[in-house]
Amino acid sequence: MIQNALFKILMAPFSLLYGLGVSLRNTFYKTGVLKSISFNLPIISVGNLSVGGAGKTPHIEYLIRLLKDYLNVATVSRGYKRKTKGFLFVKPNMNAEQVGDEPLQFKRKFQDVVVTVSESRTFAIPEIVGEHPQTQVVLLDDAFQHRSIQPGLNILLTEFSKPFTKDFLLPSGRLREWRSAYQRADVIVVSKCPKEVSLEEKEKITTDIAPLPNQKVFFSYYDYDPPYFLFNSRYRLKLEPDMSVLLICAIARTDYLVDYLNEKVDTVRVLEYEDHHFYSNYEIANLQQTFEKWDADKKVILTTEKDAMRLELHFPFIKENKMPVFALPVRVKFHFDEGEQFDETVKEYLLGFKE
Repeated sequence: MIQNALFKILMAPFSLLYGLGVSLRNTFYKTGVLKSISFNLPIISVGNLSVGGAGKTPHIEYLIRLLKDYLNVATVSRGYKRKTKGFLFVKPNMNAEQVGDEPLQFKRKFQDVVVTVSESRTFAIPEIVGEHPQTQVVLLDDAFQHRSIQPGLNILLTEFSKPFTKDFLLPSGRLREWRSAYQRADVIVVSKCPKEVSLEEKEKITTDIAPLPNQKVFFSYYDYDPPYFLFNSRYRLKLEPDMSVLLICAIARTDYLVDYLNEKVDTVRVLEYEDHHFYSNYEIANLQQTFEKWDADKKVILTTEKDAMRLELHFPFIKENKMPVFALPVRVKFHFDEGEQFDETVKEYLLGFKE
């Protein structure tokens, strides 16, 4: 705790310099020196103020499920850590090195949805409309700081355990912008909540956020489906109290997932890497050896769906060594029976959209 406080003090001058740069950029947009582009179709942005870990991918998937049966949906992601450049339409037979793990996950799960990657969202949207003129709504992944586009509905995520109200600017903390930037949001979702949240907790967090009159605040949590076998998604695994799980993952923070698994199984061991990490041959061999040497009777290897997209690059080795690797699907749900209210907020924006 003392070391953390000392680090924040030492980094404070750098955070101030970073904050001045962010403020200058935002002032340019506010005064019109830099322009935000609006498009003649609905644009929904999902992002956060902090660096990673707020649950953007599951919330994008929630919106896809909500809209795909009624509208022609397209998504735009940066394709973080992909080894390609420029604009690409994501296809199911691509891999994570080509398009990034999250966009590939979207396309594999929702093949009727147009999924794209591009460093420039302003370039991507005309490309989407040109190739797919029937597109009726575009979902921007991790675009809260992408000020060059003016979204019609701006959804800001903030973690229950690490809200932006108690965080600091980089590098002292994890914030990409000053806390006051939350005012640009239309909807604020407190994400990754525990399964039980009291009304007192809800009121306290809402008070800390201090939403503007036009802003709505929701509280979401994760609900996990049964894990599926990497080589046959129809084969599902039931997590049981006598089971031992070796978890391999490269996500921003594993606490939420590990807490869930600890409630379901006897033992959890974690091989943890930085977010979006591409596993090396050595690391996969280490996974196999660690699993083989683990003295546990009923054991499996578990990973996230996002990690499964990167593990796919090592499928020949995993299959050859008969490694029982399962992916754990996650879904977003809302507390206080407010899922319908969230859905209605999205629908009201779409119904009221005017070109």
